[in-house]
Amino acid sequence: MSYRLADRHPIEQAQLPGRTFAMGDPHHDGFHADGETPVHTVELSAFTIDTTTVTNAAFATFVEQTGYITDAEKFGYSAVFHLVLAADEEDLIGPPTRTPWWIGVKGANWRHPQGRHSNVDDRGDHPVVQVSWYDAVAYCDWAGRRLPTEAEWEFAARGGLSGARYPWGDEAPDSGGQWRANIWQGTFPTTNTRADGFLTTAPVHTYRPNGYGLWQTSGNVWEWCADRFSPGTYSHDAQAGRVRDPQGAATGHARVLRGGSYLCHDSYCTRYRTAARSSNTPDSTMGNAGFRTAAN
Repeated sequence: MSYRLADRHPIEQAQLPGRTFAMGDPHHDGFHADGETPVHTVELSAFTIDTTTVTNAAFATFVEQTGYITDAEKFGYSAVFHLVLAADEEDLIGPPTRTPWWIGVKGANWRHPQGRHSNVDDRGDHPVVQVSWYDAVAYCDWAGRRLPTEAEWEFAARGGLSGARYPWGDEAPDSGGQWRANIWQGTFPTTNTRADGFLTTAPVHTYRPNGYGLWQTSGNVWEWCADRFSPGTYSHDAQAGRVRDPQGAATGHARVLRGGSYLCHDSYCTRYRTAARSSNTPDSTMGNAGFRTAAN
């Protein structure tokens, strides 16, 4: 059966006009090494962007139509948070020294995000995870779309709120007793009270969308962007004055991740802020990273 491109990608789109905005962290909340400053002027052309991250259901259609095999499936293992393991003891490879809450797990992939004894059968409306940057690009190529640039992502995530810490403003995620994002509550990394309702991923339409109609650009899952990562990108662009449609660093291997995830906690990681930046190698896969797509 053949599919038109419009049929392949069922995620609703936000149509965003070309506009100039101030990119970066005006509050100086971030880690210096992340390069969230200086705030600089960026001019963007009009584009569309998914209102949610790509779901398990959407990614399953891609795999069914193409037979695509993800990087985690090729490698035979992926990274799983230690409290949600669904695997046999012999599947466990061991934690990295710096982040002992991550365990390498044989058989973990997008179909089995916590290990071979887990599945996504009842999580079709959750974000697909355990996908690499290369996997995300493959999906985009098939769907006739692309990954958003880091500048497009931040502009869209701000939802029209210039300089705000979060997509909803400067208030804490639980201000007023109502949760606005899926992040960690309790003592990281041992105790999550689940005050926001979730231990891992939440359905993509949980909480409220921002002013541009985008859901969960803060928390839930990290989102791959098209750009190569460099902590010096903003300094370079600021020296150039106003930049139009920036594409990120010209060289480098790591790729940009945005938005934070369900593991973010103020005791060690405030990267669920709209200006926050992170990165990983493009073949990396983990249980808290997915993507949304864009197009001109």
